[in-house]
Amino acid sequence: MDENVLQHFRPDEAPLIDAIGGWIQQVQDEYRPVLTHFLNPRQVYIATTLARRADQHVRFSGGHEHAEMQRALFYPDYYEPTAKDFELTVLKVDYPVKFATLHHSQILGTLLGSGIEREILGDILTDGLNWQVITETSMADYLVGQVDHIGRVKARLQLDTWDDLLVPMNEWETEGATLSSLRLDNIVGTGFHLSRHRAKELIEGGKVRLNWAETLKPDFELDVADIVSVRGFGRIRLDEVGGRTKKEKIRVTLAVLQK
Repeated sequence: MDENVLQHFRPDEAPLIDAIGGWIQQVQDEYRPVLTHFLNPRQVYIATTLARRADQHVRFSGGHEHAEMQRALFYPDYYEPTAKDFELTVLKVDYPVKFATLHHSQILGTLLGSGIEREILGDILTDGLNWQVITETSMADYLVGQVDHIGRVKARLQLDTWDDLLVPMNEWETEGATLSSLRLDNIVGTGFHLSRHRAKELIEGGKVRLNWAETLKPDFELDVADIVSVRGFGRIRLDEVGGRTKKEKIRVTLAVLQK
């Protein structure tokens, strides 16, 4: 990938940038649509940016309007994508609702423990009682056959219909802030109104994940569309990085989802 492109992103994002460049080139060479696995919000942002730069059509879908995890479909001029092109399936978690409680981390851990990668799974939805998992259609039967417990709870996955898709109960709250830096500990402290010291303790204690991957670096610099998960607190998404104030503080827009 062109060095002029790479300089706008983090060094660790180079493999993704190369992959996106390959998908775009494939569409242009073979003149057909190319469908990806699920991308997280930061990856969607990068794919959107690179597609726009290459004047390449791309569309995203994760099965519902506010999906975090989405598949990308890069396609040529002649093609008009439909919902079926994204090859998504929704699975219902069947468990004894009256006698057990499930959590997002339990469900995700069980699914990853079945031998699949995170990129195969879309969002895990709940209305507070019922749970659904969005996945790639090609993996749906495999997951149905693999799961018989979630944690210690007897449970199984069943094919569900899009007409019965749950409406998530959680809502993000958007707030503006001015920051001295985009360091991870600064974002965590600001989003959850914690001291920088407390935020640093959480990060170094393994309680924080960045874009679903563990990180132990309080000084890691965040960028647009990064999602931070803090165990026991919730999640923060960096939606926008604006200009600077007269005191050289950085204007940002954060979306916070309290646990």
